[in-house]
Amino acid sequence: MLDQTLNTGWQIRALEHFTQGIYPREDVGWLPAVVPGHWQQIPELATHSGKVVYRCRFMAAQSAPGQRRWLRLNGAFYYSRAYLNGVELGRHEGYFAPVEYEVSALLQAENELLIELDCPDEHDKRGKRMITGIFSHWDCLDPQMNPGGIWLPVELHQSGALHLEHARCLTLACDERFAQIRFDLDLHAAHACTALLRFTFTPRTFAGAPQIITQQRMLRAGQQQVGGLLKLREPRLWWTHDLGRPDLYAVQVEVLLEGGVSDCSTFDFGVRRFELRNWAPHLNGVRFQAKGNNYPPGDMWIASMTRERYDQDLRLVRECFMNMLRIHAHIDHPELYAAADAAGILIWQDFPLQWLYDPQILPEARRQVLEMTRLLGSHPSVAIWCMHNEAVLIEDTADESLLARLRTYATGFGFNWNRDVMDTQLKALVEADDPTRPAIRSSGEPDVPYLRRGTDGHAYFGWYRTYGTLDDAEVMQRRFSGNMSFVTEFGAQSFPNVASSRRFMPDPLDTDAIAQLSARHGFQPEIMDNWLPWRQAESLTELVELTQDYQIFINRYYIDRLRFYKYRPNGGIVPFLFVDPYPAVLWSVVDYWRVPKRSYYAMRMAFSPQYAFCLFPPRAYRVGEAVELPLYLINDAQQTIGGARLVARLADPQGDLLAETIRMRDLPPDCQAIEVDRLRLTPTMRGRYCLALELTGVTHEVRQDYVIEVV
Repeated sequence: MLDQTLNTGWQIRALEHFTQGIYPREDVGWLPAVVPGHWQQIPELATHSGKVVYRCRFMAAQSAPGQRRWLRLNGAFYYSRAYLNGVELGRHEGYFAPVEYEVSALLQAENELLIELDCPDEHDKRGKRMITGIFSHWDCLDPQMNPGGIWLPVELHQSGALHLEHARCLTLACDERFAQIRFDLDLHAAHACTALLRFTFTPRTFAGAPQIITQQRMLRAGQQQVGGLLKLREPRLWWTHDLGRPDLYAVQVEVLLEGGVSDCSTFDFGVRRFELRNWAPHLNGVRFQAKGNNYPPGDMWIASMTRERYDQDLRLVRECFMNMLRIHAHIDHPELYAAADAAGILIWQDFPLQWLYDPQILPEARRQVLEMTRLLGSHPSVAIWCMHNEAVLIEDTADESLLARLRTYATGFGFNWNRDVMDTQLKALVEADDPTRPAIRSSGEPDVPYLRRGTDGHAYFGWYRTYGTLDDAEVMQRRFSGNMSFVTEFGAQSFPNVASSRRFMPDPLDTDAIAQLSARHGFQPEIMDNWLPWRQAESLTELVELTQDYQIFINRYYIDRLRFYKYRPNGGIVPFLFVDPYPAVLWSVVDYWRVPKRSYYAMRMAFSPQYAFCLFPPRAYRVGEAVELPLYLINDAQQTIGGARLVARLADPQGDLLAETIRMRDLPPDCQAIEVDRLRLTPTMRGRYCLALELTGVTHEVRQDYVIEVV
């Protein structure tokens, strides 16, 4: 039970070496620190990496007879060692999992807490040793940023003789009559005892009576895990926002000794079942196509994220008709998961592994992956576990030299210790610990017929030459359709809107500004050279328009095709990237200041529940060359949409109408793409022909244009 939060009185000192908890007691040489926070947010430590020591002096009330006291460090980057009143408490590795130390015998009226913290830069990108994922190696964060710091609260907790460290609930089965819930408790008993476990499920988002379930257990002295099964009567199920209501229970777990509560924990929980059947998601038995995006840390300084900021992001997610976020190669702030539970957004949760690691991390990875599943397992929003993002050799994504590409191909298609040994072991551990969720070995494994089955697909055709052009993408779709089963990355970079861009770059851009954007703000100018004449832009306004137009084109290219292949075989569409974690030029559709780009609104149109689209190869055509223009309608709603009306108009480069068709159609529930008409264009002149589609009589109307280039 929470006693007090140590959120004031913190100081910090940068170090070259640790001195085992012995540091100057006077204030000289110490800087004021904010906890939670990151040390690079302190101006004097803005470029510091490596070792620091935090100090907090605090008052504590005297413990009552039989009361136990616990110091809880909820999250710190990355290696920590704690001392209280000159006594070492212990060491910990890892940034996202809480660690607790019993301090019953050490607490005094006046106390001094020291926390030595080490978060070095990872210089060897081929053999990283810290399980920090994108925080140590990514193309979407400032490369000079170091996440070091105590980024979650430091707390004092109290308990009786029996301490409840953590509780988790998992839904094993559910229907309208009952739900079978598995519980897992981490307990620490001062002595052998018989305890009463009391579970109270109280409706949080709907009216209903609490349900109380009790069980009795005999416990040995010391730390132990206790599990079992509970039956919940007539459960209210948790749904995504587009399928129903994300109803939640407040679960209180109490451990009682001799009739008194020794400790308790309260958390939100949703009853639901999630499955992937041949990559088609099913929630509570209902099939649907996942539509979402990759989510980075909401802020490069993740400690600064709040529930309000996450709620703002998730409103934008919902308004874009998304039902899933992939938490990209990191574990996020606890407030994100609470916000996703309440908003009805599913989460694909990556373990914080990105690209390649030193084999020495295996024991620590095995330990930490189970910390992830136990920490986040009660959240109904968390639907999928993934062990690793792109377990291939990539040092710099902007390096497209032949050698770099060959190394990526070799580790992608040949033997790879990270994927074939470590990730395989991690997947097995997770499946054994949590049988209620799918576990993916590593994200982005290509599917190669007769050689190996892949996982989810990454498709940067039209951006990275490692993948190829959109013509190559067309070949992939025809010959290697397994790679479209569930696509979790595609996209192109674009500049933020002009007002946002001017906040961190000059207008117009000069050579020095371009170099700075490339070095510190994620911009990949040489990659963009392959697809756009962006250097010819005469103003920032023109550059923003040009790059966002291309981003819109690329995103719609993939979304249209993946919606066409709904359930045959596609089950999920997850572009890259939703929001900028700092001022940057990235693949995002929303910038750091939460200003949507035009590409956000285009993506919202492409994700509309009822959607009209046209598929044709995205290339230049010749005069006299026939172009087939099939027109499709699709419905993602779970009910029939009657009276949908499609109007299609084809105009020549001069704006003269060449053809018009009107089709009325009832759209079945959750239907695949239906071809409702087909136009045929035989161009007679050079220029841009325009196909305008207008879908009305549906929940959200669709109006969009397709351009056919004739040269």
